Amino acid sequence: MAKKYFGTDGVRGQVGQYPITPEFVLKLAYAAGQVLVKHRLDHQPTVLIGKDTRISGYMLEAAMEAGFTAAGVNVLLTGPLPTPGVAYLTRALRLDCGVMISASHNAYTDNGIKFFAEGGVKLSDELELEIEAALDQPLNTVASDQLGRARRINGAVDRYIEFCKATFPNHYHLRGLKLVVDTANGAAYDVAPKVFHELGAEVISIGHQPDGYNINHKVGATYTKTLQAAVLQNEADYGIALDGDGDRLMMVDKFGKVYDGDALIYVIAKARVTTQTLQGGVVGTVMTNLAMELAFKQLNIDFVRAKVGDRYVLEQLHQRQWLLGGEASGHIVCLDKHNTGDGIISALQVLASLQILQQDLSSVLADWQPYPQTMINVQINKNQDWQSKAKPVAKAVEAELGQNGRVVLRPSGTEPVVRVMVEARHAETARLAAEKIARAIDENSVSDTRLDQKQRK
Repeated sequence: MAKKYFGTDGVRGQVGQYPITPEFVLKLAYAAGQVLVKHRLDHQPTVLIGKDTRISGYMLEAAMEAGFTAAGVNVLLTGPLPTPGVAYLTRALRLDCGVMISASHNAYTDNGIKFFAEGGVKLSDELELEIEAALDQPLNTVASDQLGRARRINGAVDRYIEFCKATFPNHYHLRGLKLVVDTANGAAYDVAPKVFHELGAEVISIGHQPDGYNINHKVGATYTKTLQAAVLQNEADYGIALDGDGDRLMMVDKFGKVYDGDALIYVIAKARVTTQTLQGGVVGTVMTNLAMELAFKQLNIDFVRAKVGDRYVLEQLHQRQWLLGGEASGHIVCLDKHNTGDGIISALQVLASLQILQQDLSSVLADWQPYPQTMINVQINKNQDWQSKAKPVAKAVEAELGQNGRVVLRPSGTEPVVRVMVEARHAETARLAAEKIARAIDENSVSDTRLDQKQRK
């Protein structure tokens, strides 16, 4: 991951014992500023601050600006810009730090802070610990002649648009394609439509009128029904859906069928095999569909699973010196194009891959169909020993499934639930097995069953 969440549930959330409030954000920025100043004795540090479109961004941006300048750090403000755009500009402008104010795919009521280190990469564990330790220090503003300056920079959106376009092969174009682009009323609303239009596509924009409150509301990568309807209504070739901060991607074909991160990664990988540009293999997660893993095996593509989270995918990619990986949720990483997941760049890679393969999405993906998955979220108490009950049952279920399915038990990092996921060749097999494991944890849990979006019979 090229970012670090200090808070994921925004204004009403918490960072450890710290609530996400303007007071905390000011203190966090001051602490981060102190650490930057300590490590940059040869110059006055400069930090870039971007944000998405939610209403609380104005408030938190002002608090962040005040904290950094009080510590003696200069601030550049971009206004609304996708998270990967902040990462890019932090690197391109040779800045000391980048900050994104966003809660990604969450509702407008939430907000959070993501940090990038110099070069647009994730903070080191050492630097993160230094910042956390500095939070306990009193806020003592530097002398007036050492205060940081703050200014808004012009052209941030245009710079990022040109960067995105540069990742698309020079000998290809998008002329003749009609695309519906859904930016979730989020950070990419002013960027994504221009990228695809300037590469030649006819673009129909939806989810591109943010008002501070409508980010991710019935639009975007986490709600594709609106995009599906728009693609069919406009007789478009494809639909492209991003999330609120622009780092996730889902796509829809002309028939209204949704393609998740698993499917899109497979398309990119298959094209790179064709052009002999796939360096190493592909990194997925424990939630990556088993059918995709088996399809990669047929293509002699190495595949490994990381823990859920794009930071773990990135760690595996760097460790193995591979270039391609991601998650079914739509986080796709192409390290030869950007050092973090980027929804716009991922879409361009898919569209380029389709031209390389000279096929459409449904044709490329005829090689495999995702196994049905059933996911059950089981509520647990804080100190509940759920593992001693669930693991023996899960082991027995895995033995029954053999090579025709998988079981994943994953406690949530943000809420008191255990996610029980079972994948099998047949939907009914997956459902019954997941319910069996869920009952071992809590007899009343089966009512919470939901079929995962990836389930297709």
